[in-house]
Amino acid sequence: MHKLKIGRNLSQKAAATLRFVPLIQMGEMMRPLYLVIPMLALLLSHYAMAQGSYPDRPIKMIVPLAAASAVDVAARIVTQKMADNMGQQVVILNQPGASGLIGAEAVARAEPDGYTIGGFNDSIMTMVPNLQSKMRWDILKDFEPVSLVATVEWGLVANNQASFKNAADLIAAAKATPGKIDYGSGGPGSPQHLAMAMFASAAGISLTHVPYKGATQAATDIAAGQIPVGFQGLGTVATLVRGGQLKLIGVTTEKRLSQFPDVPTVSESGLPGFFFNSWFAILAPARTPKDIVVRLNAEVLKAVGDPDVRRKLEELGFAVRGSSAEELRAMTHDQLEKYERVIRETGIAKE
Repeated sequence: MHKLKIGRNLSQKAAATLRFVPLIQMGEMMRPLYLVIPMLALLLSHYAMAQGSYPDRPIKMIVPLAAASAVDVAARIVTQKMADNMGQQVVILNQPGASGLIGAEAVARAEPDGYTIGGFNDSIMTMVPNLQSKMRWDILKDFEPVSLVATVEWGLVANNQASFKNAADLIAAAKATPGKIDYGSGGPGSPQHLAMAMFASAAGISLTHVPYKGATQAATDIAAGQIPVGFQGLGTVATLVRGGQLKLIGVTTEKRLSQFPDVPTVSESGLPGFFFNSWFAILAPARTPKDIVVRLNAEVLKAVGDPDVRRKLEELGFAVRGSSAEELRAMTHDQLEKYERVIRETGIAKE
């Protein structure tokens, strides 16, 4: 006897069942069509009610990055508003390490029911995959895009003991002492790593990479004087900069930022044409029902449309976006190709 399985794809299974409804058997007797149709209607009604009540329990967001990193900070601001609007908690679980590979895999392998989602940066999505000789997941096949929430504006930071006051000073110092200046990053393939590799390649200088297990640790050690310099998302270092613990000597935007009007762009102060930013995007496991993805996207857009949320993000150096799922999918594809080219041209070795 054919059996209907009640689960996350019930609507698809029920639709497929319609193809053989007249042939459903019970033992040797044909089950009359008039008995099957009410049963099917009941199951579809149950499915619609279940979907309509989403979310009916807390949602877990896995952030494969360190606590207090730029994406983590933004995720907490946005998901708090989402939780308020939906009437359900969104619990953030940080799973840093291995350049985000472990946490991303946890999202990819999670039940695609809308109760486990990921808060990623574009390093995890498009940089790291281009630096690994073997990947246990595919960003285009194992995830459902939800929204590009915001872009993260970036800056060149130095400790208070460092002599450089802008990008030109760093370039001059590096040319005078090739390979002697260290820079910190959140790990191999992290955006801090890629940003400095691109900067060094364009400037024709050699610096020494010191990878950490997260952007926050790298920023903390720069502020403590252990490492002289590094690129960082402003969401990670804004508090340290405003507190006088770290020098912001350049921003990687096309124009100066209103939050830091006295800080020159890297382009105007030493390396013309150099720009860099990164993403905060939300993704779900592949095969998450479309209506849930649509609901999550709508909740993201509603959250980032809130004036208070927008103000908090912009103060930390984020540019609010709030894209559609389709836009994020296309951008991911383009960014993968971009960083494949950048990594090849800068000579960064795969692991």
